[in-house]
Amino acid sequence: MQHTKRAVATGVALLSAIALAGCAAGSGTEGSTDAATCTPADGKVTLEFTSWIPGIEDVAAMWNEENPDIQVKVQTGPNGNSGTYQSFFSQLKAGNAPDLGQIEYDALSSFRVQDGLADLSACEDVVAAEDEFIPWTWGQVTLGSEDGVYGIPQDSGPMALFYRSDLFEANGIDVPTTWEEYKAAAVKIRAAGGYITNFSTADINQFAGFVWQNNGGWFANDGEEWTVDLTGDATTQVAEYWQELLDEDLVSTYPAWTEEWNNAYNSGEVWSWNSAVWGANSIASGAPDTAGKWSVAASPQWEEGGKSSGNWGGSSVAVFKGTEHLYEATKFALWLNTSDEALTALNKSANIYPATTDGLNLASLKEGVEFYGGQAIYDVFAEAASQVNPDFVWGPTMTQTYADVSDGFQKAVTGQGTLLESLQSAQESTISTLKAQAIPVAE
Repeated sequence: MQHTKRAVATGVALLSAIALAGCAAGSGTEGSTDAATCTPADGKVTLEFTSWIPGIEDVAAMWNEENPDIQVKVQTGPNGNSGTYQSFFSQLKAGNAPDLGQIEYDALSSFRVQDGLADLSACEDVVAAEDEFIPWTWGQVTLGSEDGVYGIPQDSGPMALFYRSDLFEANGIDVPTTWEEYKAAAVKIRAAGGYITNFSTADINQFAGFVWQNNGGWFANDGEEWTVDLTGDATTQVAEYWQELLDEDLVSTYPAWTEEWNNAYNSGEVWSWNSAVWGANSIASGAPDTAGKWSVAASPQWEEGGKSSGNWGGSSVAVFKGTEHLYEATKFALWLNTSDEALTALNKSANIYPATTDGLNLASLKEGVEFYGGQAIYDVFAEAASQVNPDFVWGPTMTQTYADVSDGFQKAVTGQGTLLESLQSAQESTISTLKAQAIPVAE
């Protein structure tokens, strides 16, 4: 219940914020997709869908088998911040975007500001589906508007600690429950020749998740203007913590999801990863030789006995402006993210944690996971999901903010500046970007 109330508060803030962004930028998007456009096409339709979810082709094939008149052609690519979002922006500009695209919640507002999303509220089935979703995930796709819908929620990304239980046990190191213990464990692991974890510089969503867990926030809106605060107390504490681990050579800095990154986990060089539930698939696919040697525990806390979790990602399936098949696109997107058969398949192939209330009762979420020694890992993530503060507000130009922070972090790990200096620089850049788009910013 607490989360529901918070989600409402978040929605109010975003309503004003996105409305301001859209009006100020002169996009003129309100009401640009009317009900008349959400009608069935004459004849067979083939939809183009771009995603990076492992196994998504097989799930789409299930749909195609049952829906000969609405076929879905899947194109896969890197995750959003690694290239797919840039491709989407380029395709929108060129007028050849796919009908549907995978977009994480934090990036939706960036596409909305650029007038790249169809308003799905024109479709009755979409509006009727609201009650099927966990309230805060639905709030992520309405962007706080009273009647607009800019995507279908797919999943959430509560974070927990993946760790090599065999290595921790063999070396007599307790699984850390606080960030202080985590650093102490990092020292012991470094002495044993490994790294406790890898610090990501390219995908800033993880760092944002750390700030989220620490009850920090980067953006706020009072109904008239945005406040940008990438260097608040909670963020500074997180940045200084990881700066210490970097300075003392206690963490590796391989680019995430590269062969180097996979090898570090597959070889036992890196022993843990505080990540989202979908990270279960990243480890299983990137480090197959370590099957049965991993476990999952709650994230380390800033205070002993704390009960707080961050969130990393969570995606929606959006329909891009320019599609000629809004009706058919929403039919597929709703099936993909609400039907038991699709959600079970997505959980099996990519460890997707559903955004629907019924989806949380999937039989597959109650089962032990073989790669994790048969542990019922989703029980840990279910607890973490209940501890995520849904008040965390995304800014209207997150893809730019992430890119600027990433540039600074990549320099910081080579000794060119610090993480905190990178955030200070990104704050200035973000404010400049907002002003350049005529989006009001508090001074």
